[in-house]
Amino acid sequence: MSFDWVNLETLAVVLGVGYLVLAMRENSLCWYCAFFSTALYVWIFRDVNLYMESALNVYYMGMAIYGWSQWQRGGVDKTGVKIIRWTLKQHSLGLLGVLTISFISGYLLSVNTSAQLPYLDSFTTWGSVFTTVMVARKVLENWLYWIVINTVSIYLYIDRGLDQTAAMFVLYLVLATIGLYVWKKAYVIQNSSNTR
Repeated sequence: MSFDWVNLETLAVVLGVGYLVLAMRENSLCWYCAFFSTALYVWIFRDVNLYMESALNVYYMGMAIYGWSQWQRGGVDKTGVKIIRWTLKQHSLGLLGVLTISFISGYLLSVNTSAQLPYLDSFTTWGSVFTTVMVARKVLENWLYWIVINTVSIYLYIDRGLDQTAAMFVLYLVLATIGLYVWKKAYVIQNSSNTR
């Protein structure tokens, strides 16, 4: 890295972990942590030539505002944001879109920039864009997507020398697994109380 980002990376990691722990608890304060963590990562990723990851974090800043707004105002229909599940068709269309745009942007980055690992960088970016929308809408399966994205991201960050960020994503794997369990339990309780 051309600049010593270690202290900023540490702060970004702490805020990133805070985001995930609070999101698991369905606490809207998670979006504050997300906003400030991603603001730091915009600069960190740009400095190590992960352009898609840098752009992704600009998007995350906007999604932090959107997510906070959704969770505060009760979602699209103003009745409260409840955990939902998507159909197989919704997942299939989303995955097809992520893979298609990842291939296109990976190719464009590989021929037009100095981007490192452009196809993996694109996959984690577009997968994260899609999955962040799922979090904001409280789609239960978002945690499964994060498990895959986080696994690929660990390799990406180790390759670029971002060891603290890679370690954070190892922790994210554990927390995503716990998050799936916690949200699934809440989903069952939520739906059992709706049937009474």
